[in-house]
Amino acid sequence: MTKSVLGIIGGSGIYDLPGLTNAQTRTIDSPWGQPSAALLTGEIAGLPIVFLSRHDKGHRISPTDINYRANIDVLKRAGVTDLVSLSACGSFKEDLAPGTFVLVDQFVDRTHARATSFFGTGCVAHVSMAHPVSPRLRIHIAEAAMAENLPIVRDGTYVCIEGPQFSSLAESLIYKNLGYSVIGMTNLPEAKLAREAEICYATVAMVTDFDCWHPDHDAVTVQDIIKVLLANAEKAKRLVARLARDFPREHELCPIGSDRALDNALITAPEARDPELLKKLDAVAGRVLGR
Repeated sequence: MTKSVLGIIGGSGIYDLPGLTNAQTRTIDSPWGQPSAALLTGEIAGLPIVFLSRHDKGHRISPTDINYRANIDVLKRAGVTDLVSLSACGSFKEDLAPGTFVLVDQFVDRTHARATSFFGTGCVAHVSMAHPVSPRLRIHIAEAAMAENLPIVRDGTYVCIEGPQFSSLAESLIYKNLGYSVIGMTNLPEAKLAREAEICYATVAMVTDFDCWHPDHDAVTVQDIIKVLLANAEKAKRLVARLARDFPREHELCPIGSDRALDNALITAPEARDPELLKKLDAVAGRVLGR
């Protein structure tokens, strides 16, 4: 059995993870470039934890400029088996008010300026994204929230826009009318890359505001969002601590195959594969390519 290593990506308002024992900063080189920040590693209740600040301390990196491939690559190299994304978002539903946590189960990609795959010319792969979130990981998060008396909505669709601008009113109304639950700028291609790297992935979307569709909240401001961010961050840290305390110490096989996503994904014939690309894929696809 594989030992569990829980990865945490901290989004807006979550730039570190207090409470780690044996905490240390770890820098890992990636062939995909510079990740958002050095990794913070340690333990909670004996469970290995790897934390990455998505925007870096001080929130210096825009959603478009995040090197998502490097981020997922270094988390894979650090041994992460299960990855939880803590992400600020806007809401399209009256009952998802600011301060609500949503356990997303589906994504819609509306980004356009990001590298979305580790694979490409020289080694093509197609992984399934029909069910982009690992169900067992979602269950563990939901149980941790219940144990901490943190209300959490178990299902929802997250639409990811390019940003960094917020939506226009027309866009916001379209997304609301399509039935989406929340809107953010960072969880794609993150979820896609985690799937390609065979890491079980789940998102806790933390609502900071109603998007501009709401007649009483027709303009989203950073100042308003920050107030809710701070409160959400404290709740998120409680959630992570409980999740880690109760998390299985042996990695559970994912029932939808998140941790075996590459088993039948590679389509490029071995003799046609680009050796240079294969070198970059050593961590992400080493299991199927042969290290």
